[in-house]
Amino acid sequence: MEAYLMISHLNDFIFCPRSIYFHQLYGRMSTKVYHSSVQTKGLNAHKAVDEKRYSTAKHILQGIEVYSQKYGLCGKIDIYDQQKRQLVERKKKIKTVYDGYVFQLFAQYFALVEMGYQVNSIKLYSMDDNKSYPIELPANNQSYLTKFEALIEEMNRYRLTQSFTANPNKCRNCIYNNLCDTALC
Repeated sequence: MEAYLMISHLNDFIFCPRSIYFHQLYGRMSTKVYHSSVQTKGLNAHKAVDEKRYSTAKHILQGIEVYSQKYGLCGKIDIYDQQKRQLVERKKKIKTVYDGYVFQLFAQYFALVEMGYQVNSIKLYSMDDNKSYPIELPANNQSYLTKFEALIEEMNRYRLTQSFTANPNKCRNCIYNNLCDTALC
């Protein structure tokens, strides 16, 4: 059996590699128990896509499951417009285009391409302020592609028991800090 990394975990791992482990501890428990209000708002903003209510147009694929055998990744896309051949990752509010956001798009892009779709453009979309952030395709952005591949390799090698240096700024805002012994810093 092959193990796949979740596409959504790319951004989480960059925030804190331990957060993925702690998220799994909560299992199927209601997210109301541990999600912050920001996370809850983000989940609610994605409901239209997750429930396939974003568009009734047949050329708009929404919330479909994708996987990349090459990179060992699986997850869901937000929106793929088959006419424009454009992949869109929606975020509640984008203040900064973080590497993790770009890497999620790269993962979705590679999965769609492996599944036979042609993707000519990718972008991030900030719902709260209706702003779009075009992202270069991986083939045109070698430095990000290299960082993307290095992240996947690092995630595959990561062990919770390895040495870890906490980031106090991130720990302060982490919803799992009550579970993590390094959050005491």
